[in-house]
Amino acid sequence: MGEFDFFIFLKNTDHILLLQWVGVFFGALQVWYAKENKPINYLFGIVSILINIYVLYFSKLYAEIFLSLYYLTMSIYGWWYWMHGRHRKKQTETPISYSTRKEWMIAVSIVAGSFFAFYFGLIYLTDSTVPLWDSLVTAFAWAGMWLLAKRKMENWLFLNMSNIIAIPLLYYKNLPVFSGFTIFLFGMGVWGYINWFRLIRSNKNDTD
Repeated sequence: MGEFDFFIFLKNTDHILLLQWVGVFFGALQVWYAKENKPINYLFGIVSILINIYVLYFSKLYAEIFLSLYYLTMSIYGWWYWMHGRHRKKQTETPISYSTRKEWMIAVSIVAGSFFAFYFGLIYLTDSTVPLWDSLVTAFAWAGMWLLAKRKMENWLFLNMSNIIAIPLLYYKNLPVFSGFTIFLFGMGVWGYINWFRLIRSNKNDTD
């Protein structure tokens, strides 16, 4: 029996498949705890993102790595903001709130700006066969992650717009496992919105 060769292991595609499932597991935990309004959701999200970046690198999906790095940055920022944010002096968590008109405008601008940037980038710099739908998924996800980091109710709306486009797109690209996981994410997004709505109503009643 030969000695274990770590580099041969890294090149073996079997461990990539395993890591995909591990990444999905931690991603599911992230969404579950986000629904429950728990800041620890970002810890599981960061682990999932790091695993996904590793998998994407070996799959040579470099554009997706860039998106994952954005998720990583927003996750680190979101974790800090949820725990402190504007209430840093009081050392209390930032509460759930609805987006202001300005925040709505920023979110829509993120969708529009990132869509056009990715759309034309995919057309002229890659061999993507689905630049329109891939760009839409990414654009809504960028805005949703920004709103989630700010603990805004509307994050679920933007993230689920991304999910509902991604479900058929992933299936079309022969990724049924990820398509199925996105159906789960869509369901958790609906559940998360309802749960956050109840929490806002509960906190409002407590302060009345």
